[in-house]
Amino acid sequence: MLIKILLEPAGSITMFRRLTIISISLVLILYGCATVPTIKEAFPTYNINGTTYFPLVSICEQRNINWEYDTFTRALDISKGNHKINLRVGDSLALVDGKAQNLHDPVDIYQGTIVVPSKFKEEILDTLFKESFPVTKMTFPVASIKKVVIDAGHGGNDPGAIGNTGLREKDVNLDIAKRLANLLRQQGIEVVMTRSTDKFIPLDKRVDIANASGADLFVSIHANANRVRSLKGFEVYYVAPTVSDSKRATSAADSASLPLDSSTLASHSKNVKTIIWDMIYTYNRAESIELSKAICHAMDSKVECPIIGIKGARFEVLRGVRMPGVLIETGFVSNPSEERMLKNSFYRQKITEGIMQGLSSYVQDLMLSQIRNP
Repeated sequence: MLIKILLEPAGSITMFRRLTIISISLVLILYGCATVPTIKEAFPTYNINGTTYFPLVSICEQRNINWEYDTFTRALDISKGNHKINLRVGDSLALVDGKAQNLHDPVDIYQGTIVVPSKFKEEILDTLFKESFPVTKMTFPVASIKKVVIDAGHGGNDPGAIGNTGLREKDVNLDIAKRLANLLRQQGIEVVMTRSTDKFIPLDKRVDIANASGADLFVSIHANANRVRSLKGFEVYYVAPTVSDSKRATSAADSASLPLDSSTLASHSKNVKTIIWDMIYTYNRAESIELSKAICHAMDSKVECPIIGIKGARFEVLRGVRMPGVLIETGFVSNPSEERMLKNSFYRQKITEGIMQGLSSYVQDLMLSQIRNP
C-alpha cells in the first residue's frame, strides 16, 4: 500500500509495479510455459584403466552418424557427409579424412560394446561431426520480455582463470554468452551484450551499459578456479545482503531517474525517490535469489557436475546494476575433469539450455504468484 500511495496518480496503475513486478516478470517470461529445447546426450560412461570411455553406438544414434564394424578384421568405419574415419579397434592410429592421426587412447571393446575414449570423442567426433542444435518453436505472453543484458566475464588482456591445458575462462564465458543471446533472439528478445568480441571491458563500464540499456535482467557468465584442483561444481551468485540497499538507493536517487509521471509525489521528492530505490533494490535481491535457485535446480538435471548452490557476493557488477541480476559460475577450469567438459561445445550448449530452463521455471513461478496475489 505504501508503494501505491507514493506512486499512483488517482485512477491510474502504479508505475512502481511497472518498474518491478511487470518489468521483472517480463525479464524471464521469455519462455513462458513453453518447452525448452534439450540435447539428450547423457551417454553411459565406462572407466577403463583410468580413462573415461563412451559407447560409440549411443553417440552415433544421437548424431545420425553411420558406422560399420568388421568383427573379423576389427576394422571400424565411421562416416557422415563428407567426413570419414577409418581405424582398427585396439590400434593407436586412425585415418581421419584420409590423414593419419595418433590416438592417445585406442578405441576398445567393453562388455561387447565398441567404446571410444573421451579424447577421441572430444577432439575428433565432436569436431568432425558437429550437430546443429534443434530449436523448438516456442510461444510466450505478448510483451512478456523486452530486453536482457548478458555479461561475458573478462576478455581482451584479462583472460580470467586459465586451466591446466590452457583453456581460458574468457573464451568459455563468451561462447556461452553468445549461445544464450542466440536463444533469446530466436524469441524476438532484444539482447545487450557487454562484450561480443574478445575485448576488455572494465567492470564499471559493464554496469553503465546495463543500467543505460533499460533492460529487465542482468546475467553475468563466468567460470571458476581454485588452487585446490579437486574443487568442482556449478554455482550462482546474487548481491549479498551485506551490500547496503539504503546506500545504493541514496546514490541512485541522485544519479538515476525513475520513469514516473510528473504528477506523482515521487517525481518531486528526493526522499521519496530514495525510499523507492531502496524498495526496488530489496525487491531485486529477493527476485535474484529466486532466479538463482531456479537456475541451479534446472542445471541439476542438465549436467553431471555437482551443483554447489547459490551464494551472496559483493561483486561490483551485482552491486551496481539496477535490475535483478545473477552471476553464474559454470564450472572450475582449475579442475581437470571440468576443464575438459568446458572445452566441449555440446557441454557448453547443455549449460546454456540449463540456464534457459531455469529462467523459464522462475517465470512460471512468478506468474503463478501474481495470479494468487494480484
